[in-house]
Amino acid sequence: MSMGTFGLGAAAAAPKKIKIVEFDAAGHRTGVVEVDPIVKTDAEWKKLLSKESFEVAREHGTERAFTGKLNKNYADGLYRCICCDTALFDSATKFDSGTGWPSFYQPIARENIKDVVDQSYGMRRVENLCARCDGHLGHVFEDGPKPTGLRYCMNSVSLKFVPRGKAG
Repeated sequence: MSMGTFGLGAAAAAPKKIKIVEFDAAGHRTGVVEVDPIVKTDAEWKKLLSKESFEVAREHGTERAFTGKLNKNYADGLYRCICCDTALFDSATKFDSGTGWPSFYQPIARENIKDVVDQSYGMRRVENLCARCDGHLGHVFEDGPKPTGLRYCMNSVSLKFVPRGKAG
């Protein structure tokens, strides 16, 4: 049974506004804005997303390593949430971790990603969600390169790549 947005349907009580950082097409920070979280039913998400994106982003799945189309993408641009278009990562922070998933050493703005403790599979990990829509992105690990020492290990199907200078 799918929990969608953690069991919240569109009829749930209106969530509080959140703050995210917006970026223009060139990747320049345009400011912090207060927005409503995006909450949809599973049926609404299924109409908007591919089957694979729904399974990963909305049901907290994982794509198989080395299968994601963005793993070897090193073009210049921004990586945005597949569900709500929130800017999440800049290509300048992407690196080849050898794990088979797109990896970044930091998000474009800390406010745009929410961390949740994930204790599935008998281990403790930190899951990353889009702060605006709670879409599952992947996990962060402490084995990344300098300057942060972090590796944001993301699922390609949870992201959309937008070349720098082009609108999302």
